[in-house]
Amino acid sequence: MLTPHPKIPAFSKISPFAGGSGFRMPAEWEPLDAVWVVPPHNEETWPGCFDEVKAQHAAWRKAMEPFVRVRTTDELGIQTDDSWIRDFGPIFVTREANGKKEIGAHDFFFNAWGGKYEGERSFDNTVPQEIALREGFALKVHDFVLEGGSIEVNGSGTLLTTKQCLYSSSRNPWLTPAQIEAYLHEALGTRNTVWLPGGISGDDTDGHIDDIARFVAQDRIVCVSAPEGHDDHAVTTANLKALREARDENGQKFEVIELPFPEPLLYDFPVDDHYRGGGIQPVPASYANFIFANGAMFVPVFGQAKDDLACRILERAAPGVKIVPVRAEFLVVGLGALHCLSMQQPKG
Repeated sequence: MLTPHPKIPAFSKISPFAGGSGFRMPAEWEPLDAVWVVPPHNEETWPGCFDEVKAQHAAWRKAMEPFVRVRTTDELGIQTDDSWIRDFGPIFVTREANGKKEIGAHDFFFNAWGGKYEGERSFDNTVPQEIALREGFALKVHDFVLEGGSIEVNGSGTLLTTKQCLYSSSRNPWLTPAQIEAYLHEALGTRNTVWLPGGISGDDTDGHIDDIARFVAQDRIVCVSAPEGHDDHAVTTANLKALREARDENGQKFEVIELPFPEPLLYDFPVDDHYRGGGIQPVPASYANFIFANGAMFVPVFGQAKDDLACRILERAAPGVKIVPVRAEFLVVGLGALHCLSMQQPKG
């Protein structure tokens, strides 16, 4: 019989945070105080291209600095197993109280993307507690398994996610879909859920939303669309259909804008790669894996002809936002890109 994951006791000096009570997860285009990143340090994640990865990550951090404070776990002396802070970092929520904005954070249980890398991510799992301890954030510790890359909100009540990931038997199999939905609404301050079928090939997260569909405004979503003959044509067509039939928290339809796919990006992994196995495999290159930061949008690009088209579409989809392309063809060898490698902290 399956039982829930044991709750990790919160460090004694962390302020308790009950959640609920008017707190909500902000939309990502709202003002930020900082963006958290973990500089690449695990060479096994990027076999054969680690120097290129470090250079691309450093260039991206430098590009963000004029727009937002870039913070690292290194500066706080926090040890991590890897760099995917989107999935193991604190998920921030805010509320207005007595004319001031209060910030709280959630620490969901991180089980290495459904146990794919079990036993190799113990430092990652306590990063939210480590940050809260040093920065003084009130924190709620959960035994509910959730990665930040699996959820997306419009800031006014709607949650966007995938059935493939959140219904996965390797995360919270003791909960029904209705219970999962209710749990998320309570934690994130949402009340409406849009469920998409699933994610793209090459993704080891079981269909994280941040590679397929993203809010760019309260009522506007960009969604990747693969052409006929592409391995992801069927799932992206199903995702687009679900989005066009969906309604927001007020019962209104969304504006849905299609994003192109880059040409298939393949990488020859070493035969002793114990994370993914060896040989030539697709990596999940996606223009949807962007991050907002105080009036700018940092978009992963891959040195392909479609890079410019994707940036022009995003520029029209998010008017007034400065589009900043960031080369990421080596970053994505680790099976994620800019959004996966960052976590935004809202302005207090």
